[in-house]
Amino acid sequence: MKYYEFKIYCSSDGAEKASDVLTEAGYLTFEVDDTQTAKDILSAKKTYEWDYFDESLLEEHEATVTLYFPYEDSAKEDMERIARLMEELHKNDPDGKYGRLLTRSRTADDSEWKDEWKKYFKPSKVTEDIVIKPSWEDYEAAPGEKIIEIDPGMAFGTGTHATTRMCIKLIEEYLHKDDSFLDIGCGSGILSIAAGLTGCRRISGFDIDPDAVEAARENAAKNHMEDFIKIFQGDVTQGTDIKADVAAGNLMAEIIMSIAGSIPGILNDGGIFIASGIITEKRDAVLDSLKDAGLDILKVTEEEGWCAVAAEKKA
Repeated sequence: MKYYEFKIYCSSDGAEKASDVLTEAGYLTFEVDDTQTAKDILSAKKTYEWDYFDESLLEEHEATVTLYFPYEDSAKEDMERIARLMEELHKNDPDGKYGRLLTRSRTADDSEWKDEWKKYFKPSKVTEDIVIKPSWEDYEAAPGEKIIEIDPGMAFGTGTHATTRMCIKLIEEYLHKDDSFLDIGCGSGILSIAAGLTGCRRISGFDIDPDAVEAARENAAKNHMEDFIKIFQGDVTQGTDIKADVAAGNLMAEIIMSIAGSIPGILNDGGIFIASGIITEKRDAVLDSLKDAGLDILKVTEEEGWCAVAAEKKA
């Protein structure tokens, strides 16, 4: 579907002022792209709970205010009106505080962005044996390679991040084909499918997001594992009676610490908990929470500023 994209190029102060002008003129829906907002958040006194922030996003660049209009003749009148408002604002800004206030419009189409992300998702070898490939890419497996075919959609990770690689490597190391496996926060189902590639045939996955549950089920079917990968909606640490020989979760450090006390309850005696998604600065805090829960740390791996851990429930 076609639409018009209308941008105003300005300074940070200009973005704020242009937003006020647009609102006063009756244009209430627009998008502001301004790194100053992120800078203000990072410099605030409050501590924000995130594990990672890409500082490249803070590189200096011109702020923009963007509006979207339906592909109709009436939209041209709106865009011409806004251009005049910005010209007037620019004339009344002799010091250039508001930046260029330059306006540009273009015709766009949904197809430009809805599949744009797919260009960056290519087959990737994540362990010695396992290759993750998108469903729309052709790939001929080399001798001994095992393929995870996945269609994550825009809302889920592709599985090629360091945290997923480390998690899958630990699954390969500690999961045996006769074990039962539990995927905590399964997302698109990559860890469950990786468990299936080890020969394991008793696999359960849980996620609180219904979209994740649907995606994981679809990806299990793509890999012909729907008969033994069972995906459920809900929080496995809250009142379920499922126990596993190996449980794994590619989660944030805070989430791992918050559920650590529940992990022994979902593991069989001697069971293994594999956790990834831990930024190295929070490694010790996560390890302490697992130890406090009564788990023995077996192995910790690190890659690209992240770490993963395997811990055992004492028999």
